[in-house]
Amino acid sequence: MPSQYAEQRVGVFVDVANMYYSAKAMYQQKVNFKAILEEAVGDRNLIRALAYVVQADIPEEAGFFEALERIGFEVKAKELQVFYGGHKKGDWDVGIAMDTIKLSTKIDVVVLVSGDGDFVPLVEYLQSNGQKVEVMAFGRSASGKLRDAVDKFIDLDANPKKFLITERKRR
Repeated sequence: MPSQYAEQRVGVFVDVANMYYSAKAMYQQKVNFKAILEEAVGDRNLIRALAYVVQADIPEEAGFFEALERIGFEVKAKELQVFYGGHKKGDWDVGIAMDTIKLSTKIDVVVLVSGDGDFVPLVEYLQSNGQKVEVMAFGRSASGKLRDAVDKFIDLDANPKKFLITERKRR
C-alpha cells in the first residue's frame, strides 16, 4: 500500500517558532505557511491544522496570526514568559505533544512541522500506537534523530523557494 492515499485523515501540527527561526537563520526569509499546509495535506483529508505561536507583543504579530487563520490553521497562542534576569521562554513542545496524542484516534497521519529533536519520544509513542508520523522541516536545522525516527521526512531545504516568502523591497 502506498504511504499516502486519498482516504487518509491528516492532522498538521506546526511549531511556528521553530520554523520561523530556522528560515530566518538560514535564509533570512519568512516561511510560506500556506505552501507548508498544502504540501503536508496533499490530496488527503485534512482533519485539523494547528499552528502554535508565542505572543511577544510586537505590532505585526496580530496580522500574522490572522493570516494563519485565513490559510486554515487554528492558532494556539501562549504568552512569552520573561523570567527574572531577562531570560525568555516560549515553548509549545508539551502542548503539541498533548494535542497530537489527543487527536491520534481521529487521524491516520500526524504531520509535525518542526525539526526539534525533543519530539522523538512523541514520534515513537505515536508509532507504537499504529500512527504514521511525517515531519516537515528544513533539513539542515532538523534533528538527525527526529529524521531517522519518522515514517517520512519532507526536507524543505530541497525546494526553499516553494516554502519561503521572498520579501519585496519597499521603495
